[in-house]
Amino acid sequence: MCGIVGILGEKPVVPLLVEGLRRLEYRGYDSAGVATLVNGHIDRRRAAGKLGHLETLIDQNPLEGVVGIGHTRWATHGQPNTTNAHPHATEKLALVHNGIIENYKELKEELQTYQVQFTSDTDTEVIAHLITHFMNQGQAPKQAVDNALNKLEGAFALAIIFAGEHNLMIGARQGTPLAVGYGDGEMFLASDSYALAPLTDRICFLEDGDRVVIRRDDVHIYTRKEAKVERQIRITAQSGATTGKGNYRHFMQKEIYEQPTVIGDTLNAFINPATGRVSMPQELIDLADTPRLTIVACGTAYYAGAVAKYWFEQIARIPVELDIASEFRYREAPMPEGGVALFVSQSGETLDTLEALRYCRRQGQKIVSIVNTIESTIERESDIVLHTLAGPEIGVASTKAFTTQLSTLACIALALAVKKGCIDAAKERELSDALRSVPALCANILNHDDHIKTIAKDIAEARDVLYLARGAMYPLALEGALKLKEISYIHAEGYAAGEMKHGPIALIDEHVPVVVLAPHDALYEKTASNVQETIARGGKILLFTDEKGSKALKGQTTWEAILPPIHPFVAPILYALPVQLLAYHVAVHKGTDVDQPRNLAKSVTVE
Repeated sequence: MCGIVGILGEKPVVPLLVEGLRRLEYRGYDSAGVATLVNGHIDRRRAAGKLGHLETLIDQNPLEGVVGIGHTRWATHGQPNTTNAHPHATEKLALVHNGIIENYKELKEELQTYQVQFTSDTDTEVIAHLITHFMNQGQAPKQAVDNALNKLEGAFALAIIFAGEHNLMIGARQGTPLAVGYGDGEMFLASDSYALAPLTDRICFLEDGDRVVIRRDDVHIYTRKEAKVERQIRITAQSGATTGKGNYRHFMQKEIYEQPTVIGDTLNAFINPATGRVSMPQELIDLADTPRLTIVACGTAYYAGAVAKYWFEQIARIPVELDIASEFRYREAPMPEGGVALFVSQSGETLDTLEALRYCRRQGQKIVSIVNTIESTIERESDIVLHTLAGPEIGVASTKAFTTQLSTLACIALALAVKKGCIDAAKERELSDALRSVPALCANILNHDDHIKTIAKDIAEARDVLYLARGAMYPLALEGALKLKEISYIHAEGYAAGEMKHGPIALIDEHVPVVVLAPHDALYEKTASNVQETIARGGKILLFTDEKGSKALKGQTTWEAILPPIHPFVAPILYALPVQLLAYHVAVHKGTDVDQPRNLAKSVTVE
């Protein structure tokens, strides 16, 4: 969600702050701002919209200073306008905040009894005035911050600078990530180590409840109870190089086209090319006899887990419970002794997923996580971690992270099936060969992108679109609908094809395209029957299938895209690409912001 950068520097800080914010754009935001100390006084620039608007404002009205904080805001309380943009400031301090203060209304009412005047609609401004209130009573910055934080309820990451204090920055973390960067005579704070990569490679990740007082030559980390704590300083593997689009029009397009490579890299990390055998950490293999595997994730990662449920149950014969992270812990589900909980997250910082992980740990579950971003909170709190090798994913709509998650999950299912003796050596080789064929087949699909682009022009005219599939392809229908709605703003829904007669068929007419994902597998005939029911009611079908499936419905569909034949085990990975391409081209045709669609954030770090 929101991005934070703070710098106690030695040279003009605004260009560095802006560069840090640029590296955080992928998280999603709708306003941006910076504040610095100039001769002991706080000065700031804020702008609604993209970072370019802030840069224009700074060009017109430059901002000096070597101490500063910056922020990209994803609106929660109050509209995304300049007044509500961060940093928020009083005469004594400026601060930036990621998170949500749940009791801000009560605190605001209390402060108003002291004639405090509020200028924004945000929960964050309450923090600034609350700290100032304590400072006005004669408290030093650290004491005032501590007293204010002790009154807050909710989640927050904070970076605070103070008027007249050119060698002081205070930070705090509760439920939302924050990292300290160590420089040579300089110190840094950020919500993401990627933002600090050009500035330093020495990073310390704060833990929940940590507070930190930063000076150029000292970092003091302590708890709410004033106990000093030490956090490991590690050398980060993040690259300082800025990820660019290259010759592609959008990051999403670039990331779609990277999939043959990153899927191959991910599979090569787990499959021995000489033997065809899948290799997993022994501690993961030892979990094969778990009485239940609980998979928890959000959004697209949840759909990856939904595909994996089929794989784990059908191939490895492991019972699976699948849950949406934002709902999971509120059910207070009983967890079995010896159970395993598997969490899937691109960022490794999704708060709902992280809180679900903590619930499972309290319930005595073994924690396994699949993440793409290195050095994340979920990684640090897991027993076993597997990294997808997608590389930085900048587009908000997940593409390559999704297919590398699927690739990793398929490898886990295969390895556990072998461990349990559910498949023999011949079947293992068949399935691993199928996995290793995926990158080349993905490249084949990308070579026929123009055909999907042509179809997309017709789909772009629709107001509503339905997606249908069966079996392990059903989650791809859900994912396809999600991709279309989130970047083109067309209403789309995914359904199990067998559910059509239980309600959705009422929506069918000539104005509602129906996208059907149907490789010619054991379930094809049943899906084809649903297609014919749709056609009989005037529906227009876009069929994604293979040559054999195309022949079986020849002449009956309005559009079709023929994909290469593929083993049913890995078909969900391959069929992810055409639904991504369809959504991408529809969005481009409609002229939406493909990489940063409205109202969405890459990393959801608040509830």
